[in-house]
Amino acid sequence: MIVVAGSLRLTPEGLAAVRDVARATVTATSAETGCIVYTFAEDLREPGLIRIYEEWESRETLDAHGRAPHMTVWRDALKTVEVKGLELKLIETASVEPFA
Repeated sequence: MIVVAGSLRLTPEGLAAVRDVARATVTATSAETGCIVYTFAEDLREPGLIRIYEEWESRETLDAHGRAPHMTVWRDALKTVEVKGLELKLIETASVEPFA
């Protein structure tokens, strides 16, 4: 399994401007083949900060996600606002098991 985790920092106004596109991106991505989890969460303490968490069946399905048409729409939307920071980590897991 592939995990992508990180954050996207926008101004609060920028986040408001792209919120609908972000929602559509999460919805479309969640329906993609190989997507296990795809979520954006606004940080409650820091306006404009989005926490990103993704799980993918394989590197190939993640790569296909990057080429999906809705990702072009998302990247284009981000060009219209001030992106203050983007930090993503790709983690390849060897095993997964329930923790609780």
